[in-house]
Amino acid sequence: MSSPARNTAAPAPETTPAPARRHPLVFLILAALTALPSLSSDIYLPALPNVADTFTTTAVVVQLTLTSCLIGMALGQLTVGPLSDRLGRRRPLITGMALYTAASIACAFAPTADLLIGLRFLQGAAGAAGIVIARAIIRDLYEGVKIAEVFSTLMLISGVAPVIAPLFGAQLLHFTDWRGIFAALAILGALLTAAIMVGLPESLPAAARRVRGVGLGQMRELLADRVFTGCLIAASGAFAVFFAYLAAFPFVLQDLYGATPQSYALLFGLNAAGMVVVGQLNGRYLVRRFPVHAIVTAGLGLLTVAGLGMLALASGLFGDVGLIPVCGVLFVLVASLGLLIGNANALAMNRTRNAAGAASALLGATSFFIGALVSPLAGLTASAVPMALIQTLGAGAALAGFALLAGRHQAQADTKH
Repeated sequence: MSSPARNTAAPAPETTPAPARRHPLVFLILAALTALPSLSSDIYLPALPNVADTFTTTAVVVQLTLTSCLIGMALGQLTVGPLSDRLGRRRPLITGMALYTAASIACAFAPTADLLIGLRFLQGAAGAAGIVIARAIIRDLYEGVKIAEVFSTLMLISGVAPVIAPLFGAQLLHFTDWRGIFAALAILGALLTAAIMVGLPESLPAAARRVRGVGLGQMRELLADRVFTGCLIAASGAFAVFFAYLAAFPFVLQDLYGATPQSYALLFGLNAAGMVVVGQLNGRYLVRRFPVHAIVTAGLGLLTVAGLGMLALASGLFGDVGLIPVCGVLFVLVASLGLLIGNANALAMNRTRNAAGAASALLGATSFFIGALVSPLAGLTASAVPMALIQTLGAGAALAGFALLAGRHQAQADTKH
């Protein structure tokens, strides 16, 4: 039986000062940092044709500006997360958000597509500080089941942001071009930097900081913990399903099943609402009454069944089905993520306290690497089969990995009421 990552510094206090927990500004800042990945990528989606016209280049080249941002966010988390275990949360976070602001300004003035691709990588790497440290701060402030409740509440932001961000970006394009969108991101970065400096106290006391084994040493300890690795696999599989859905859903609905752009937007919003509602049900009711491990297992089972259902529909096992059965299966698939992502992250983060930055880095970087890998694979052929196959394999691997590694008694021990 493995054990959680060991502490090489003085033991951390069991709790941080109560005002830091209860202050609403702290939660608002964490919520904004949670939404940053979607705002950094999805707000820019309606402007892609505008970028291609500006630089007289192809859609493939412009898509690289999205891929480079995702890769930057993944690599940035692997660097900043462990660093925050040594230096505390505030300094790396403020530095990262200041650099994010500067990189957003530079993107707005990029003279070539190649330079924009490079600057988007820097923007993603700097913005990674907000994503990875927000999760670590939650671990600093909360214990046990409360972490699952907070993550589920933040799922509201994660679910709504991908829907709102493109709509907001499209509205901005009525008044400006793609450069103006990056100017808006720079303003957001500056406001977040100021809010962090004023309203976000340090959550990791100096006595609890890690002075040895920072970086790869921390990550090796975490990956040696069976429960943490099982939770990491569960979260990674869920993200593989989610990114395959995001990449292929517009094509599947509009090109294969004849949905109008308006219908697509409505159905996309409906699925996001399903994930949000289930996430809120999880945070307000389920985690207070059932072991988090059991909820994750049930969610992974439901996700696997929905993936198999979508694969059967996409491969023609039931003949030429219409739009309604496909939308019904995809709604169940996306809604089940509300039981998984927050809870799997909570179980994993509960395995450690003073290596929370490294744990957050592994969770976040893995999801972004998977997003960069899965997104192009989901559209390999002119059918829904690649998307459905990725979803089935991702869900099945997550269920198997979680069941084998995150043993029931170990996982329940981390979430005692």
